[in-house]
Amino acid sequence: MKVKKGDTVEVIAGKDAGRTGKVLKVDSDRERIVVEGVHMIKRHTRPNPQKRIQGGIVEREGAIHVSNVMVVSPDTGKKTRVGYKILDDGRKVRVAKVDGAILDR
Repeated sequence: MKVKKGDTVEVIAGKDAGRTGKVLKVDSDRERIVVEGVHMIKRHTRPNPQKRIQGGIVEREGAIHVSNVMVVSPDTGKKTRVGYKILDDGRKVRVAKVDGAILDR
């Protein structure tokens, strides 16, 4: 997958279309990601005093399919596709197609 944990992405399809957020978790087997503040679901949890969980209805992020998001370029802030480029020192890095910005830290 071309989307990694820590990337800023924008949702392009579904009820949260247009929202941006940071990728919190990536599940490459199911091709799903969890984005901060997107696809909020309500989870009914049981109290667990050992783990100090109070219980009740907890709202948290749900997973969405990776095809419903696009990476946001760090330089321009535009949605972009992701390509790869090999640098002079031999490293393979992810590159934003819209402006050529390097996405890897």
